[in-house]
Amino acid sequence: MSRQSSLLNFFPPSRGKKRGGGSEAEEEEMEEMEDSRRGSGKAPRSKRGSNRAPPADCDFCEFTPGDLVWAKLEGYPWWPSLVYKHPTEGILFRGRGRASRIHVQFFDDDPSRGWVSIRYIRPYTGSTGRDTQRGGVFYSSKPEIRRAMELADAALKIDKSERLDLAVCDKPSESEEEEEEDIEVSDEGDEFSATKEVKHRNKRTAGGQRHHGKTKKRKIMDSDSDNEGSDMEFKPDEASSDENSVGVGDSEASESEINSEKKVKRPIKVPPKQTIKPTQEKEYRLPQREYPKNDIPETPIREINLSSEILYKLSSYAAPEYGDFRSNMNGGGGDNPAVWEHDKIEWLQDGKRKDGRRRRQNDPEYDPTTLFVPEDYLRNCTPGMRKWWELKSQYFDCVIFYKVGKFYELYHMDAVVGVNKLGLVFMKGTWAHSGFPEIAFDRFSNILVQKGYKVVRVEQMETPEMMEARCKSMSHPTKFDRVVHREVCRIISKGTQTYSILDGDFSETHNKYLLCIKEKCDDSAGLHRTYGVCFVDTTVGKFYLGQFQDDRHSSRFRTLLAHYTPVQILFERGNPSTETQKIMKTLLPSTVQEGLTAGSQFWNASKTLKALIEEGYFQNKENSNSGVVLPPLIQSMTAESDSLGLTPGENSELALSALGCCVFYLKKCIIDKEILSMAKFEEYVPVDTDIGKGTKSTIFTKTNQRMVLDGVTLANLEILENATGSAEGTLLERIDTCCTPFGRRLLKQWICAPLCNPCAISDRLDAVEDLLAEAAKMSEIRDLLKKLPDLERLLSKIHSIGSSLKNQNHPDNRAVMYEEARYSKKKIVDFLSALEGFKVVVEVISILEDIVGGFTSKTLRQTVTVKSKNPEGLFPDLKAELAKWDAAFDHNTARKTGVVNPQPGFDSDYDKALEDISDVEERLRQYLEEQRKRLGIRAMMYWGAGKNRYQMEIAEAAVPRNLPDEYVLKSSRKGYKRYWTNDIEKMLTDIVNAEDRRDAAQKACMKRLFYDFDENSRDWQTAVDCIAVLGQNSNVLLCLAHHSQGCDGPLSRPVILLPEDNTPPFLELKHSRHPCITKTFFGDDFIPNDILIGIENEKGNSENKAPCVLVTGPNMGGKSTLMRQAGLLVIMAQLGCFVPAESCRLTPVDRVFTRLGASDRIMSGESTFFVELSETSSLLQHATEHSFVLMDELGRGTATFDGTAIASAVVKELSENIRCRTMFSTHYHSLVEDYSHSPSVQLGHMACMVENESEDPSQETITFLYKFIKGACPKSYGFNAAKLADIPEEVIQKGYKKAKEFERSTLLLKLFRNLCRIADGAPATRDDLKKILLQV
Repeated sequence: MSRQSSLLNFFPPSRGKKRGGGSEAEEEEMEEMEDSRRGSGKAPRSKRGSNRAPPADCDFCEFTPGDLVWAKLEGYPWWPSLVYKHPTEGILFRGRGRASRIHVQFFDDDPSRGWVSIRYIRPYTGSTGRDTQRGGVFYSSKPEIRRAMELADAALKIDKSERLDLAVCDKPSESEEEEEEDIEVSDEGDEFSATKEVKHRNKRTAGGQRHHGKTKKRKIMDSDSDNEGSDMEFKPDEASSDENSVGVGDSEASESEINSEKKVKRPIKVPPKQTIKPTQEKEYRLPQREYPKNDIPETPIREINLSSEILYKLSSYAAPEYGDFRSNMNGGGGDNPAVWEHDKIEWLQDGKRKDGRRRRQNDPEYDPTTLFVPEDYLRNCTPGMRKWWELKSQYFDCVIFYKVGKFYELYHMDAVVGVNKLGLVFMKGTWAHSGFPEIAFDRFSNILVQKGYKVVRVEQMETPEMMEARCKSMSHPTKFDRVVHREVCRIISKGTQTYSILDGDFSETHNKYLLCIKEKCDDSAGLHRTYGVCFVDTTVGKFYLGQFQDDRHSSRFRTLLAHYTPVQILFERGNPSTETQKIMKTLLPSTVQEGLTAGSQFWNASKTLKALIEEGYFQNKENSNSGVVLPPLIQSMTAESDSLGLTPGENSELALSALGCCVFYLKKCIIDKEILSMAKFEEYVPVDTDIGKGTKSTIFTKTNQRMVLDGVTLANLEILENATGSAEGTLLERIDTCCTPFGRRLLKQWICAPLCNPCAISDRLDAVEDLLAEAAKMSEIRDLLKKLPDLERLLSKIHSIGSSLKNQNHPDNRAVMYEEARYSKKKIVDFLSALEGFKVVVEVISILEDIVGGFTSKTLRQTVTVKSKNPEGLFPDLKAELAKWDAAFDHNTARKTGVVNPQPGFDSDYDKALEDISDVEERLRQYLEEQRKRLGIRAMMYWGAGKNRYQMEIAEAAVPRNLPDEYVLKSSRKGYKRYWTNDIEKMLTDIVNAEDRRDAAQKACMKRLFYDFDENSRDWQTAVDCIAVLGQNSNVLLCLAHHSQGCDGPLSRPVILLPEDNTPPFLELKHSRHPCITKTFFGDDFIPNDILIGIENEKGNSENKAPCVLVTGPNMGGKSTLMRQAGLLVIMAQLGCFVPAESCRLTPVDRVFTRLGASDRIMSGESTFFVELSETSSLLQHATEHSFVLMDELGRGTATFDGTAIASAVVKELSENIRCRTMFSTHYHSLVEDYSHSPSVQLGHMACMVENESEDPSQETITFLYKFIKGACPKSYGFNAAKLADIPEEVIQKGYKKAKEFERSTLLLKLFRNLCRIADGAPATRDDLKKILLQV
């Protein structure tokens, strides 16, 4: 039988600790329980006064008090800490073996302490080490840790003995302060056996507990921290809580069992060191506590009788202490069978399954999301398990989290997933079964969703008492009625996460798109196709809707996938072409892709419009009688002739159909109303839509013109990700110093689509200069922006809560949640975080008000100007709105308690109830004064609590003989008597009624808070959009300014000029450097280079006016780096950022094409050379005169002559026909010779220095100069690369000999060709003949 941990392990640590889980006392308690459970026979160890030595196998025994270390608690970052002995116990180490821990104090302005595992202790050597820099193990940008490092550095400079004076935290942790542990157990009214054959369960008892005086107990509080909550592990081992809640196998719950549920609905105090062991008794006692023989407790033993339901719950949930949860699978641990019950069911096996419509798996219409469960099998199931199978038949492709009391339980194949992916353990039995507490839902659901699973959350709609009342109201309730009613409340997939209160906080800052796509081929050959797309980020509720035509390579569709990378794709079964499906699988191999049935799931355009109107998603909130108005974008996609908006437009059917798919899926996930009611729709227009073949400057005067960066270019230039999938060394990482998550999301959009309009670029550069000119204020603003939460997602979350409160039909409104207090507190915290964020933004605006007049950037002026003060401003005046919410309720109290105490004037019902309470209390006070005067007793006072309040207490000796008749004796104590009167009873009734109304109004205030917020969502959303624009623009512009200020080396403001009729496109970069590389491989400073294309140099050399540059040079000489450098600098210039160069001038680039590196696509069946040619084909079809092309060694994937011929033809097309700016690197020296005299091609090479050049290549020494100069490189020096790669010398010698033979034969062929040309009558000069003779 596997080792089990205590029930205490299944509840989260106290909130009081800043950086860790439970207290050290709690963990030591666990160890003692483990010892007793393993039968060690050891008595519990005394905690206080012990002087424990370090563990024998401890690797950190060299640490002594006063040492500085990095310490890490599970779920928290590394933190600078001070090693010192426990302030009350005087010990430094605790635990044995792998469980050894050391006591530390965490550096902070308000320090805290804790026990840290020796596995997570590292020496602290200072904050300047490599491990503390970006990319290091201890790196963190959090200000709290930065502050802790400053304190640790200061401690590092003083003597070790003096550091102990810094150990000032002698306060007990919160878990040490608490005295009791309250576990409230909820009972269930149904049972879960796999079949009727499972009839009985063993009863369990526990011995009584002896205690000395008042036994000290520990209270484990549920933490509000998501980290702490997520660290909690719940690993059941024996039986289901639902299974044992009423009957243990009988189909119907008896009346006595139902009555027993009512009796035990109270908190059960569980003392520490409790172990529940099964016995044959029906009476349950807490286990005895061992005491020394000379310390016998005087207090008699207390016995606590617990019902079987509670004992099953307490004994069922236990887990292995650590680790390899796979050992518990299929008989791997405990008494689990080798084959589970569901593995034996024939109709559930692969190949024999049927979907909900009884179609077999080989049927083309088979629906893998549903399952046919035979009725014969369901009849043999208990009512609870029957309900589960009915849900599983509808959501066969999902993992069902089935609520049972306070726990979510997983059954059969879902339980196997839970064990494999979540680390849960199986309960005992022949059928797979596992579970976890409600509090851990966010952690476990998020893990499964990130792994690509869909999670169904099933909640209870009633308590056992409510079920009992329902059954009593029925004339003949059946066994199926005696089951707690449950409903599906949410389906979560990777593309439909909303980070609701149950889902926890935002785990990632980037957008998470759900993409719906529909395709139509415009011709039989598939050369032209049309896509309809709809993609939504459910975390912010923003939809993008569009329809566009594409080429045979699906270039626009590929670009969409690169710019808005989805986490989940939905498509119509049989609709996307094979080529499109291949693209999605190749570019997004890890993305969840799901096909939906046409018509019923993937709606057509007409059905979509009808559903949008009938469901009332966009109902006018100001006047509900005005009818339904579709958002402007959707309205524009309907036929103009149809005033009702039910007929799709001519070129919008695919887009509306994709929207219908999205609406269906959101409705299935039960989040359609909260997402669609935001009405945030934006049209998706491909970035190259406005690009034409014209050469006039007018094509760049359009404000919406953007540079096109397709997926190939983003990957080749490593703009967003490097080859390993991380952001290290990318342009995004280099530029991104944004302070807020929504700023980072906007910056990514800006980088993917830089500007093309010189005026817009210049305005953005003006904004950067304006911000740089106010360095002191910008530093202050950056510090303020760092305090901002993710406002964009917080507002979406608040809207979701408000919309669910208005949508009374949502099942979550009826669900019974046992952590409601926790969720209420989270709602308040989120709401207050948003309000505080708005206050910070208003403070930012107030800082900029004095200097806004000096800004030259129109965009920046509009963004930071309040509209009420200047009509040209965009920022709304939020001070009145924020003041209203400040006065609405007590923020501090609400944050701590999760209860809204509204201020006077916010809620009339609450105010009236408080007024009535005050009035009755005043009447009671006056009545007491009257009675004192009447009886002449000044010492008379009120006594009592609850409904027994206001008893007039009089000393027995002072009671007059002629006591009034209306005085009724209510209670007494020694020497005193207490009386009530009819007047007091009446006033007590009045005050109790008023208090009930006050409590009801107080509960309603939480709903009113979000309801009122959402009622004004139209005006509020307008203000929010402006705040978002302000926060994002300031944030990103500050980011660009920060980069422009802190880059290594000189920076220059790029100059973007419109191309004139007589001025061809050009690019001029002088002393330019790679933006992401500051040092060479050998640690030297990066070598700057001049890049001149299409423009004369200072000496008036017209060769530089050629649009195409052939780049040659030695292997590893820096050709590819130079080309990537040019591409990145062009992107940065049009992004509106200063560039690392002495000067930068260019005409706008409409698109950057890259053909860099060599790679194949094995999964698509495409070879390396085919990939090269595909990229080249797209380039030649879409490039214009204003494009910028980077091609690296085209043609190397095939025979030399074929590759040279293809490369030559491409160079000719680019340089003479398209005439776009091009950098073309090659090792084909014959190609260089062919174009050496071409006026449209200029030559350049990466310089190198050759020493000891001889017939023996192994003796040569090549020094790379990394300098780009004019002319062609005579050789590629490939044997130098072979030598650097450590190829054997004899192989190099043989290769060099063979190369000489090739060179000689090639030279002879060339001479023979020239002689034949002269012989045929070609004109030849004297110099030509001399060259030929010299070569011979």
